[in-house]
Amino acid sequence: MKLIVAIIRPERINDVLKQLFMAEVYGLTISDAKGHGGERAQVETYRGTTVRMELTDKVRIEIAVSEEFVDPTVQAIITAAHTGEVGDGKVFVMPLEASYRIRTGERDQAAVTPIR
Repeated sequence: MKLIVAIIRPERINDVLKQLFMAEVYGLTISDAKGHGGERAQVETYRGTTVRMELTDKVRIEIAVSEEFVDPTVQAIITAAHTGEVGDGKVFVMPLEASYRIRTGERDQAAVTPIR
């Protein structure tokens, strides 16, 4: 099992969700995030003071998947999130030690594989 964490542009989230659905990846968590990578800092004026806005809005997606879903999940995210511009984001794939479905008590792969 793996935990896939993606940090993407907020305006790409609907395209990413569509691609994930087409790849039969349904269980995920989405949260708002702020971050800084290769983007240039924005300079704004607030109440007469120049302020450097160094953190940009991002969306964080977390998906626990079994081994056979790793490549389709990563490819779906990359395909849908890609614009070719700085700030498209990152995808991280990490080992996942254990997973439990609270409702049924299922563990590991049974807990992350979609119910049909």
